[in-house]
Formats: sequence, C-alpha cells, structure tokens
Amino acid sequence: MFQSVATSLTANVQYQCRIHLDIYDSPALERLATQAAAGRRLWIEAQPNASFDSTTAIAIRLCEDDYPGWIGPEAVEQLDIAEVPYQSPSWSAAEIQAKIPAAIAFTKAAMSQPNHYLWGGTVGPNYDCSGLMQAAFASVGIWLPRDAYQQEGFTESIALADAEPGDLVFFGPAHKATHVGLYLGNGEYIHSSGKDQGHNGIAIDVLSATGTPISQTYFAQFRGVGRITSSYPRRP
Repeated sequence: MFQSVATSLTANVQYQCRIHLDIYDSPALERLATQAAAGRRLWIEAQPNASFDSTTAIAIRLCEDDYPGWIGPEAVEQLDIAEVPYQSPSWSAAEIQAKIPAAIAFTKAAMSQPNHYLWGGTVGPNYDCSGLMQAAFASVGIWLPRDAYQQEGFTESIALADAEPGDLVFFGPAHKATHVGLYLGNGEYIHSSGKDQGHNGIAIDVLSATGTPISQTYFAQFRGVGRITSSYPRRP
C-alpha cells in the first residue's frame, strides 16, 4: 500500500508517518507546534517535485486536522507515500455519544502515567491541553481541530447546566479560548495544565469559585461548554 520516499517529496501527495513525528511552528525547528502519531497523514506544502537536502526544513499540513507546521529533513526517511487518500470519518451524534466513555477512559489512563505538560504535545505521555483532547477523541476515531480556540469554534455551544460527560469546557480571556478540558460530570473536568497556573500535567479540577486554588484560577477564566457532534472534515 505504501512506497518508500527517500529524499524526493511531491506536493499534493499524501504521506503517512511511519513513526511519531514532531511538528514545529517555523523552519527554525525550535518550538514544537504539534505532533503526528505514527500512521497520521500529511501533505507537503511545496512546489511539485521539489528536492530536499539535509539542511532543508519542510513545510507540511496534517490531513486529519488541517494543521500546518514544519518538519526537519531527517523526518523524510520516516514518511511513506499513501496510495489510498485519507477520508474523514463520519459519525452520527448517537455514534459519537457511544464513544464518549472510551475517550474519557483514555484521559484517565493518560493521567495515571507519569507525565508533564508539553506545549505542542499530542502524543503520550506528555500533552498540552488541546493535545490531550485531540488524542483522546482520535483514539476512538473522532477528530477535533488542534488548538483550544479551534475546538471551541468546532463544537456546539451549550449551557453549563446542560453539560454532560464528554463535553469540552473552555477557558481564557474574552476574545479567545486558550485552555480546554474534558467534562466528567458533577462539576469535574480533566485537563493537562501548565506550570504557571496549573498542575504541570494531567489532573482533575472542579468548575467552582470555592475549589482548590488551581480550580479557582481556571473558573475565573471559564468561557463555556462545547459538545462534539461530528468529526473534523478532511482537507479539500
């Protein structure tokens, strides 16, 4: 099904990752933007039939969430040409609801492992907030956009009083969601939070102004609840 890539890449062709790959936010390859788990698909954002040497950073776009980034030249040897194009899964609302318990179980299993907060992390054991959400739902075949603000825009907004386990809870300033967690019920949510105002890893907090200091800090930034009703569409 796959052909080896070697050192020649082609735009408008899908490639599949042979191993987990780090994806960076610039050609300097200094700051992690996201990660691509083994098996994920990507496009090369380059001129057709471009040739790459050992010093060339490569612009790519992941197929499942349409997320852009850069990979190092050493990653080329870890790509295979995918002869069958990626197709976005299509789930009904009832099918998605049936998958919620397994997605929740994924986050709790991730919490049980030694972990720390990793900006750009979407491959265990270390995640950022939206990376944990994306990985949890991808584990059951449901794709979400990559970043918290994108996930907020993708989900169906509902009232906190109507929140159910498996909904996403969003936090941040008035203009943009900057943090996300997975609602567990009874006011609790699980999330991966950073060092400055969080746990430096995955933990459970409560939506309350009278909870722990960390819970209070996030509750003061609470923006709303979003329900997942579909899987993210593939790139046109």
